[in-house]
Amino acid sequence: MNEIFIRLLTMDDSDRLFKFEAENRSYFERIGLPRSKDYYNPALFQEILEELVAEQEKDMHYMYLVLNVQDEVIGRVNLTDVIRGPLNKAELGYRIGEKHQGRGYATMAVRFILEEASLRHKLHRIEAGTSPENIGSQIVLIKNGFQFVGKYNQYILQGNHWIDSLLFENVLN
Repeated sequence: MNEIFIRLLTMDDSDRLFKFEAENRSYFERIGLPRSKDYYNPALFQEILEELVAEQEKDMHYMYLVLNVQDEVIGRVNLTDVIRGPLNKAELGYRIGEKHQGRGYATMAVRFILEEASLRHKLHRIEAGTSPENIGSQIVLIKNGFQFVGKYNQYILQGNHWIDSLLFENVLN
């Protein structure tokens, strides 16, 4: 298995992140993780990236790139909707590009971001949701110490139908 690493998103990543998203657009749409059509407009993408980096500096979320040893973007792993104070938590999201599937990269990326969440960002709890059909994602979460805590019925509008979501949590410290 090739080594991977993660690092925080910066404005310098604009071109290669756009390339990664564009190359994987049809794959992500097939597996139910579509972006809006406007997301693939280079000028708008640049604005989105600027906003993400600014919000990252405000402790609202942390957006990481998953990179291989050739420094190629192979995925993303994010801590979003950071809530400080008595909850001190964030939500986990991740996506690995189509040609890098099945190699354990998602499991490794989630392990790395949990370390970042605990040591660097001082978070206490990480929550993650997945569709009941996404067994691969559930395995990634369980391998990283997440516990199943419940199910939301008709939680996310995808296309023209509502889909359920399974909720997992990992208490870090």
